[in-house]
Amino acid sequence: MPSNVRAKPAVSVSGATPGEPLDPGVFSGLAGVRLAMRRFLASSEIELSRAGITSQQYQALLVIKAAQENRIRMRELADEMLMQHNSAVQLVDRLETAGLVDRAPSPTDKRSVLVGLTALGEVVIDALARRHLLAMLANEPLLAESLTRLRELAQKR
Repeated sequence: MPSNVRAKPAVSVSGATPGEPLDPGVFSGLAGVRLAMRRFLASSEIELSRAGITSQQYQALLVIKAAQENRIRMRELADEMLMQHNSAVQLVDRLETAGLVDRAPSPTDKRSVLVGLTALGEVVIDALARRHLLAMLANEPLLAESLTRLRELAQKR
């Protein structure tokens, strides 16, 4: 490539002025956020592995538990999980085989299927949520400090 032709950057950052250096605190803040998230996710993977479920299955259980009356339409579950309907069906198939969820026809729309937690699913999500909450709170100081630093630096601009 000729020296007078500049390559287009591989990544575009909205709101960043090219050539203007970022405050070094931005890098420290971003590193802190990522470290807190990585610590949390590492502990999460250990807990999920012990429970014999995947991260995606845990997320689905959380979505179902958070839904009104702890039941959710299959289409809504797919939307909340950012996945295609057929992928959500396969995920629910695996959760149902594990005894964690059940399906029932919607009383208001017979074309829709509602997915809910079984008694075992309730026990599993409760235990995992408690452990995840503790892990998240253990990382709160680093995350809060990093986010505060980033907010302060962003407001200076």
